[in-house]
Amino acid sequence: MDVLYTLRRKHIASNKSINDYDCLHEGTSLCCISVKNIVAFTTRTELEDTLGKTYGSHVYVSDLNTPWHSHRVTSKSGTVLALEWDAPGERLLIATDGGDISIWTPREHVLNIWTCIGHSSFHGEAIIGAAFFHNGRKISIIAEKRDSVVYSEKMSHVKFSPSVRGFGGGAGEGCIVMTGTGMVGGILLPKEAGAKIITAAESLAATRVTLSIVDISYGKNGQFVVAVSNGDVCRVQCYRVSVKYADDRLHISSQALPSFFLQSFKSNGPGGKVTGLKFVTREDADSLVVCANTVHGGVVEVWQLTERPVSLHRVFQPPPDPFKTVAWQFECSYSTNSPITCVTTCKQALTTYAPPPSYVMIVTNDATLHCLYRDSLKLVGTRSIASAWQEDTIKHQRLSTKITHMDLTWLGCALALVDSHGQLYVVKVPPILEPGVGMTVNVASGLLEYCLVTGTDSWDVLVSIQLSIVDAITDRITDNFNRQPLSVQQFYYAGHLALRTSLARLTQNGQTKVADLTSLLMLHSVSTAFTSLLRPSDLSSHDKGPAESLAALLSDNLTDIDKVLLHLEGKEFTVEPSTLQSLQQLIQWTADLALNILARLPEQYKSTSSELGRDIKAVNTLRQLLVIIRVWGLLRTTCLPMFVRSAENLDVLALLFKLLSKLVQTHEPDDTLIDDCCLLPSQVMIPQMNPSTPIVCIASPSFAYQSFPMQLEYGVEPEFLVFEPDQNILEGCLATDQNVDTLRHIYLGKQPYLVKQCCRCGGKAQVQVSTRTAPIRAWDQRWLRSCRCGGTWRIHKNC
Repeated sequence: MDVLYTLRRKHIASNKSINDYDCLHEGTSLCCISVKNIVAFTTRTELEDTLGKTYGSHVYVSDLNTPWHSHRVTSKSGTVLALEWDAPGERLLIATDGGDISIWTPREHVLNIWTCIGHSSFHGEAIIGAAFFHNGRKISIIAEKRDSVVYSEKMSHVKFSPSVRGFGGGAGEGCIVMTGTGMVGGILLPKEAGAKIITAAESLAATRVTLSIVDISYGKNGQFVVAVSNGDVCRVQCYRVSVKYADDRLHISSQALPSFFLQSFKSNGPGGKVTGLKFVTREDADSLVVCANTVHGGVVEVWQLTERPVSLHRVFQPPPDPFKTVAWQFECSYSTNSPITCVTTCKQALTTYAPPPSYVMIVTNDATLHCLYRDSLKLVGTRSIASAWQEDTIKHQRLSTKITHMDLTWLGCALALVDSHGQLYVVKVPPILEPGVGMTVNVASGLLEYCLVTGTDSWDVLVSIQLSIVDAITDRITDNFNRQPLSVQQFYYAGHLALRTSLARLTQNGQTKVADLTSLLMLHSVSTAFTSLLRPSDLSSHDKGPAESLAALLSDNLTDIDKVLLHLEGKEFTVEPSTLQSLQQLIQWTADLALNILARLPEQYKSTSSELGRDIKAVNTLRQLLVIIRVWGLLRTTCLPMFVRSAENLDVLALLFKLLSKLVQTHEPDDTLIDDCCLLPSQVMIPQMNPSTPIVCIASPSFAYQSFPMQLEYGVEPEFLVFEPDQNILEGCLATDQNVDTLRHIYLGKQPYLVKQCCRCGGKAQVQVSTRTAPIRAWDQRWLRSCRCGGTWRIHKNC
């Protein structure tokens, strides 16, 4: 286990001695990681505050790839005791010691602008635990077929019931909360905007009791299993909680399950205090991890819920079917010399193994991290978090580091810890998919394919991959993808390209591949957008639209674009002129891509040459788009792409179509085609495609050359992580130093004041869009939730 980076606050990073305000910054901070690898954490004072003037409870979020950009969600006067993400990573639940519960979501999916979509309050109740309703969707890797190539054989939907069913049996959206007085509350979010939130509350047990520690897991039948303890007595109680929706009301019922006392304190030894409860995974209610402290240190125990028969005395006639009951059975324990401060386990079971492989992570009072296997609590490794501080940091801060909370990523390859000052530590963890095996090609490709199918973010896997095996992983993923059924390839095509782009972005020599894959992804999106505007004129030919007819026509290897038009039905390609004008930027980008592919064809034997010219599918897609653009130009000439030509009578579209048609006719371009492509820059100006911009992030080629742990600071971009890809500019190309909108392909200027920027690839896009025709609105909606690479958006200002 390696500490990748530490994220320090300004008043500590400045290396000042302890002052009178230091105690105001300390508190029990929480952290929670979403499926998108966005970490939410709490602090006692605002991150910019060095004097303790903003004492309270403040909630921040940041992308683990750019953690120095931390954005405040909200501030509370009370102490935040519960912090939870929902399964899609879109909603954040915040609950306080005063019973205040609020659910937040990023406005327009921008990370630094948040809005509250639901609020409720249980006055006077301290919320000590919370969980969102399960949506009933769960995909796991089938243990017996994990080496299979086909996605549908390797991964499958696991039967799992939603926690609450709404109208029509659909999964309800909401959450369940636990209070310190033994009350369980339910909140159901309405489907329609502006409707009233439905709440309910019931006692967890027959009588209300004081609770200090709680953990909530999901049962396969839609019920919750809740483990609680009051901390003082080493007893753990469990309950089954059901939440039903009927007659516009929530109905909560609770049933007591078997309880147990810790095995380590059944003798007459020193008493202990329970300090942590965690189910092995959220969706496995049969295994529970319990942590307790004594005067001699800490202890961790694993308990398993088993079914056992009840034995009867021999004088009684044995029944034909023995009566069985469930009971908690002690499995194993682990002891530490220092008291345990916090514990966490894996969020989900990646495979169908029973019991599921999982880590048990504990941190002791001396800031030492212990990583244990769930089976037999075998020690994987230890790491001192306090030693992550630089030697020049003041001794007080290194010795007083107190970890208050931690959370594993959804794939279990990285761990985020937060100390009492709200400072973050991110640790790389060995993959749990194959315990005892590092991040090999087989393990990494399996995890990345799981990300492709489930939509889970892959950042923690990417930062765990060694550069020497990146190419082998890419080849494995590509080969497996090409073996999928055609329908599966079509469904996951865009995600597959984004995944390969993320891998290529890790290496210095992979930046040309990044440009190719990005262009390929955008070409696929433009083709989908253009062909969706075409409508068949014959109602009986819905199974074969204009795009399919055009593809069949181009298979005859016609090289004259005007002759192709003679075989087309003009009505099928008719689009409103106003719509065509709004698509001009995408039309221009398509023509520019064709120019660049052909102009770079003579460079095919260079190591940094583009490989798009060898992709027959991409070239044929370009040919189809050029024909469509030609037809649309007859309807509105102003929508045609603009070219800087050496001769006014040069028909650039016809020339591009002719050269691309020759390119697809042969496996290797002949000398005549190469000569024609060499003349192309002298006939028409070649614009620069994908101008590279500096990237400052963790998952970049600069990451491999750093010494760990990296010392980062909130609000300060580290100069040592700046990576600027080499400009692979074509000779005679019209280069530019302006920023380009990566989605709409328009120039934003040299230093645009306000843009949306991706937290992964650094791509920029306009915040406000002037032209709002229906196709452009559909185009913008395509990239609303995330960037083309799958990264999260944030608003970036140039001050």
